[in-house]
Amino acid sequence: MINLVVHRVNYKPLLASSKYFCKPKAGGLSSKELFMLVKTDTKEKFHVITLPGPALPADMAAELSDLLLAYLQNDASAPGKPPRNIVLNLKELQSLDEAAAEMLVKLQQIFYETNASFVICEIRKPVEDFLDSVNLLELMNTTPTESEAADIVQMEEIERELMDPLPPEGGT
Repeated sequence: MINLVVHRVNYKPLLASSKYFCKPKAGGLSSKELFMLVKTDTKEKFHVITLPGPALPADMAAELSDLLLAYLQNDASAPGKPPRNIVLNLKELQSLDEAAAEMLVKLQQIFYETNASFVICEIRKPVEDFLDSVNLLELMNTTPTESEAADIVQMEEIERELMDPLPPEGGT
């Protein structure tokens, strides 16, 4: 299932992009409020979140963090519940600042500390070079393709199932 999610964020005008848009005051919104469009594709075991390009400034990264952390509230063990795992697709991103990159590393750590996967895929060369130059690339779980990211999430799910102790027989 593919959805276009509109996430409301407060924003200081930093960049102009067709992926970010300001809505006028009609409807009760300030002209300083910005909406971030992200594409979500929900799979059985994970959500693919595709960010718009061309850039991810720190203030937008903080709002993205809030958006992604909400997925950790899902109880994936319950039948019919949405998954908690995230594949973050950066294929449209041309640049990000260091604070945004550090936020992605922190997000990944939070997801793994709570037994959920967080994989970043399809990083473009300028972004990859930047992450490498600030020594953050090696801290991230990245893959060249979305398909490989899906494979990692599936393997980590199997690993968690194998590591999770079975309940004792007889219910005690």
